[in-house]
Amino acid sequence: MPTLNAQALLALPYEQMVEVIRRWTRKNMADTQSWNFWARDDQAEPPEDWRIWLVMAGRGYGKTRMGAEWVSAMAAQHPGARFALVGATLNEARQVMVEGESGLLSLPFGERPAFEPSLRRLTWANQATATLFSGAEPESLRGPQHDFAWADEIAKWPSGIAAWDNLMLGLRLGERPRAMATTTPRPVPLVRRLNTEKGVVVTHGRTMDNNMHLPPDFIASVRAIYAGTRLGRQELDGELIADAAGALWSRDLLERQRAACAPELKRVVIGVDPPVSEKGDACGIVAVGLGVDKNAYVLADHSISGASPERWARAVAAAADAWQADRVVAEDNQGGNMVETVLRAADIAMPIKRAHASKNKSVRAEPIATLYEAGRVFHVRVFQELEDQMCGLIVGGGYEGPGRSPDRADALVWALNELMLGKSDREPRVRLL
Repeated sequence: MPTLNAQALLALPYEQMVEVIRRWTRKNMADTQSWNFWARDDQAEPPEDWRIWLVMAGRGYGKTRMGAEWVSAMAAQHPGARFALVGATLNEARQVMVEGESGLLSLPFGERPAFEPSLRRLTWANQATATLFSGAEPESLRGPQHDFAWADEIAKWPSGIAAWDNLMLGLRLGERPRAMATTTPRPVPLVRRLNTEKGVVVTHGRTMDNNMHLPPDFIASVRAIYAGTRLGRQELDGELIADAAGALWSRDLLERQRAACAPELKRVVIGVDPPVSEKGDACGIVAVGLGVDKNAYVLADHSISGASPERWARAVAAAADAWQADRVVAEDNQGGNMVETVLRAADIAMPIKRAHASKNKSVRAEPIATLYEAGRVFHVRVFQELEDQMCGLIVGGGYEGPGRSPDRADALVWALNELMLGKSDREPRVRLL
């Protein structure tokens, strides 16, 4: 009978799993003594014909083990092959890739090579060899030739592109030279380039994908602290979060302008960007408060998608009631009086200000972005969808964020314009002091 891998075996009901194991032959038992048995499906080598395999995943996903197992398998299959093992530094290459808990000298299956630290070299019994290099020393990679390469934590390489290019120019031995790169994603030039380069196959993964081998306390603590934050999305979810060129807001700026809570509030305004139709964009609904410290605090994103006018109006009413807002500011470009009529029908008794936009969303947002730069606006928690849209608005016009339109961001702009810039019937602008 075929041997199920560990992932498939553990997915079976307990009684069925026990029955499968009882029927195992000696070959089935022997098959468990391999990486192929223990590796998760998402850790398998891509079936495509690839030259570069880029693994971008969260911490604890198992990237190092994947790299070490791939090198070990290639060494067994290619006697006399030459490998380059490149870390961010020589010390990291040795401590992580070779001697680490998931490194080449710690693999439970297959042959462990002999390591000569003074020569930075590993040698297998079939004369396959691997030499350690540093991503901080690109010139050391100029000249040596290799059949295969494993590049670890390339987002940390001090001389990323220069070191990578020299590595690639030396990857010219054998019939099918290949390189595997493992890294936690960061939007550095090398990672951005490889993520879109032809001939590169990308594997994405999250820390939680490997929860069977991680302490429950660790998972619970990092989720509680980092879930939804930019750091969490990058370091745990393995997302490559890059700032668009010329974006009004950067991820770093939004992280800097984050507050644990809002102070006593003097006013609360609900900004609304109504959708054109139920099948169109979301209805942006954002609550913003003005603190006694004269700073603005983004309190909540109540935006709703695929809703009828009646439904999104009720969502606006609920947000206004929840925050005891004193005003609703709604863009009326698409429906004129219709917007106010719909909101009134939802029993919103407070003042409703209709805002007419004569400039595009990005241009309207520019003075609001200036308030963030001046440290005048804070987010009281992470608003992932809203912040993704904000970081997609480009200086001078244009949008490169998720969805067709930055509806959430536009609702934010109207609310902040009302609270901070105080121009009753004009486009948002910065007051010169």
